Amino acid sequence: MYRVFIVDDEPFIIEGLYDIIDWAELGLEIVGHAENGQKALEAIKQTLVDILITDISMPVMNGLALIGAAREFHADLRTIVLSGYNEFSYLKEGMRLGIENYLLKPINVNELKATLTNTVEKLNSIKEEQMFTEFSMQILKDNTLHRWLTNRIGAAEFKERADLLDISLQHPYVMVAVLRVDEQVAEVFELIDRQMKNHPDVTVFRDMDGDIILLTVMENEEDGHREFTELLHRVHERLSHYRPLHITIGSVECLPDQAGASYEHAKKTQEYFWIYPDRELMDYMDLPISHPKLGKNEFHFEWAEYTKLIIAKDKPVLHQHIADDFRQVQALPGIMPHDIQNMAFELVVLFKMELKAIRHTEVPDIFNVAFQQVRNSDTIDDLIEIIQEVADMTVDFLISDIKSPVVQQVLHYIEKSYAEELSLKLLAAQYNIHPVYLGQLFNKETGETFTDYINRYRIEKAKEMLMTTHLKVHEIARNVGYWEPGYFYKQFKKYVGISPTDYKGLL
Repeated sequence: MYRVFIVDDEPFIIEGLYDIIDWAELGLEIVGHAENGQKALEAIKQTLVDILITDISMPVMNGLALIGAAREFHADLRTIVLSGYNEFSYLKEGMRLGIENYLLKPINVNELKATLTNTVEKLNSIKEEQMFTEFSMQILKDNTLHRWLTNRIGAAEFKERADLLDISLQHPYVMVAVLRVDEQVAEVFELIDRQMKNHPDVTVFRDMDGDIILLTVMENEEDGHREFTELLHRVHERLSHYRPLHITIGSVECLPDQAGASYEHAKKTQEYFWIYPDRELMDYMDLPISHPKLGKNEFHFEWAEYTKLIIAKDKPVLHQHIADDFRQVQALPGIMPHDIQNMAFELVVLFKMELKAIRHTEVPDIFNVAFQQVRNSDTIDDLIEIIQEVADMTVDFLISDIKSPVVQQVLHYIEKSYAEELSLKLLAAQYNIHPVYLGQLFNKETGETFTDYINRYRIEKAKEMLMTTHLKVHEIARNVGYWEPGYFYKQFKKYVGISPTDYKGLL
């Protein structure tokens, strides 16, 4: 369905347009209306629109001014003009703006329907090729920028791809923002991407977690920070229909080597919405973690040690490690109670992020209570006990996440032998279990059918080979266990969205 927005200062015209056309039959839906150009423009800033039907003569902002302003947010917007006057000057200006038709009132239903049909045909003719091209380039942009911000791409390769994607980094400073929305992510992304067309120093992409990333480069650190923050506030206001929507701003860093730090800070700040649920936009530099006041003997948690103990599920040593660290902090000269409390908040966030990293999925809200307890704590002993409970929760969650011994063995076998012939019948015989029961157990433990798991695992391996080797597609298909190339292509497109050949062309 293409989206239509109607603007006219006469209510009966709007009501009539709703009724005289079978919009669904034409593949259209009306997504909004307004009685003047200014109100229409504000609505269009927050809504995806393909076709604008607008009166010429309206109060506050006329139709031609609306078309010009709306094109700043929707460059490919198709427009149909309505007018009570057959004035050549209006028609001439409308043609300059690239309108689809200039219709006189009272509206001829057949002419309007023919215009809409023709407009839909035009949109259809360009949609498939344009969507594929944009989708392909966006995948390449997402992949390239995510690898760059996580230090997984060489400088020469990144420069080559940045030039191809027209990503400009010709300024000394960089800043990253993360936008996270629960629903309609694709729609929000498209709206932001369109809005940023008028900001050449801002690049929009999505990372591997599905978050929307805005990356800007700037000439002046202080002015750039202020201007980017003001822009993000405007973005947040324009997306008022999409809630909850959380925006976090990373630190200002130097190019070319420190962009990843700004991205890391912006991502980390997202976790602090758990601590400050009333906020919707947060700046890393406003958080206590960005500038701890611990004096000359500043203390840092050795998180690598915590990680080892979490993976080892060693609760007693974790408890002792937590107590020892807090006692060291307590002994620092000039330490204040709120400094210790902020460090406790930091530890809760780190435990949450570590659990998410180990499981590779979003974790349930098991830390909410801990944030409240830290906020309400009165003594350092309270804080130690709270963080020890957080450590226990993290370990318990990992223990409960362990698969049954049989499923563990099957998963290990798949990891080692995914390129070989695999079936429930074969594995059931190997582990002395009925294949139907094994299938049910596998589905219960993994949340996927055996077939879906195998196909997804093989396709992930195929993607790795496409990125890291020069093997031909049919060779990769065999290397991951597909002896029928046609079936491999079908499964690859199912899980990735494009064919393996097209995917390889993007890399």
